[in-house]
Amino acid sequence: MRRSLWLGICAWAVVTPVLAQSFDAAVAHGERMPRLHSLLVSRHGEVILERYFHGTPANGYANVKSASKSVISALVGIAIERKLLPGVDAPIAPYFPELAAANADTRKRKITIEDLLTMRSGLTDTNQAYGAWVRSSNWVHYLLAHSLQAPPGAQMDYNTGNTHLLSAILTKVSGGDTWSFAQKTLATPLGITIPKWPQDPQGIYFGGNDMLLTPRQMIKFGELYLHHGRDAGRQILPASWVDASFVPRTQSQRSGKLYGYGWWIQEMAGQQTAFAWGFGGQYIFVIPSLDAVVVTTASENPGGDRREFRLGLFDMIEEKVIGAMAGGR
Repeated sequence: MRRSLWLGICAWAVVTPVLAQSFDAAVAHGERMPRLHSLLVSRHGEVILERYFHGTPANGYANVKSASKSVISALVGIAIERKLLPGVDAPIAPYFPELAAANADTRKRKITIEDLLTMRSGLTDTNQAYGAWVRSSNWVHYLLAHSLQAPPGAQMDYNTGNTHLLSAILTKVSGGDTWSFAQKTLATPLGITIPKWPQDPQGIYFGGNDMLLTPRQMIKFGELYLHHGRDAGRQILPASWVDASFVPRTQSQRSGKLYGYGWWIQEMAGQQTAFAWGFGGQYIFVIPSLDAVVVTTASENPGGDRREFRLGLFDMIEEKVIGAMAGGR
């Protein structure tokens, strides 16, 4: 289960016109999906497919929804590398004084940074009470004050509250805020700009939702992981963090999918794949064995048939994009 995706990466090869043409079926499928906005494929560091559907502008920002969690994870890795955080095994209690209160559940003091990264904190499920959480006057207090749903580290419960606490921690240790830290340590080195995104009532940038990226920027971020944290010869993200992020560490009770540090992990068309997954169809797929990154963006309001849309989009990516590359090599 802890096998790295980097084993068995294929050698560099020239992308042939035949391979490029093999995406025709994917493009035709995308044109029949009214909520799909973009489909991009990068291979060997070159964008070989870039299509925008239904009037979507090429340079427009997309709300990547929960794909933001993968960006938060990258920022945690950078903070650890810079000694702003002691490591994934560190408890979160020192960053939240309310956990030291005499009447606080002592089990919460055992929650670690890794528990937040892997959705195993046991904290209240914000996805089941999302509206109440984001309407509360203090999001962090809401998360920490409620009873534990499970012992820390015991089981995965996909919960945006976990990554919001990571954003709160990054705010405390960076000396600024999560957006400034992201801009300085990740976006600027990559040559991109991440617009400011929503904040909670205390000014903490939403951890794990509502970030804005263009599809090209999503490709750039995926390639950073594909290239072991390097971009243009510069080490931006520790290679060890990339490897650690792509190790399956837990499993969703709902979908059965494996999860690492902010990345989902699954075999697709016979290729081990890690992907950032945002509501409505915002995806960044990293396929090391094919030296490829695939990105999609779609309407963030997919409607009542959103499950059918998501499954159809996922199948299209697996069969007509990843499968096409795997077949053509």
